Amino acid sequence: MKITVIDYGLSNLLSVQHAFRHFGAEVALVNTPEAVLAADALVLPGVGAFRDGMAGLARLGLIEAIQKKTAEGTPLLGICLGMQMLFDESEEFGTHRGLGLIPGRVVKIPDTDVDGAPQRVPHISWQPLYPAGGREDFSGTALAGVTPGQECYFIHSYEAKPAAEADRLAVTMYGGRPVCAAAMHGRVLGCQFHPEKSGPVGLSIIENYLKLCQA
Repeated sequence: MKITVIDYGLSNLLSVQHAFRHFGAEVALVNTPEAVLAADALVLPGVGAFRDGMAGLARLGLIEAIQKKTAEGTPLLGICLGMQMLFDESEEFGTHRGLGLIPGRVVKIPDTDVDGAPQRVPHISWQPLYPAGGREDFSGTALAGVTPGQECYFIHSYEAKPAAEADRLAVTMYGGRPVCAAAMHGRVLGCQFHPEKSGPVGLSIIENYLKLCQA
């Protein structure tokens, strides 16, 4: 299986490559529209600010190519910032348009918990995943190998708010509030956590994504 990883200058690419190669996948790093349009399965990693990420995609002419491929049904996995850019817009450093692949927006994590006590932002921790969107478990999705309550690694200051509850695949709790940990719309999947840095649980998600890409 060949996985096409989009390189737009704001990604920790090495750990992502290693995670997919662990399961025998061929990994291609690309930064041109032509390479994106030729892909069978896409991964959009990312670290940093939403504005800078979208500017990187725009500079390379990748936005329309990504939108076209996903509209055709090509699977795409967005990781961390890559997940956030799947949404319509973000309020980070002003309002900025996203890829529009999952309806919804990205907002800042509150500085206080539900009781009004200060909480740390960015949110950096291992956190448990729980099914959302009316699901009782993760069966039939890339998170099928995850037992509810198992933990993955998070580092982020902003959180995605899907417009449709059905698009919310998993949540975690922070400050007494549910935070969208994973979202899914058609064959577009986003993980706010880093599966490539989340040990055996994260690797099971990578493996399941590969299987779904071949389905």
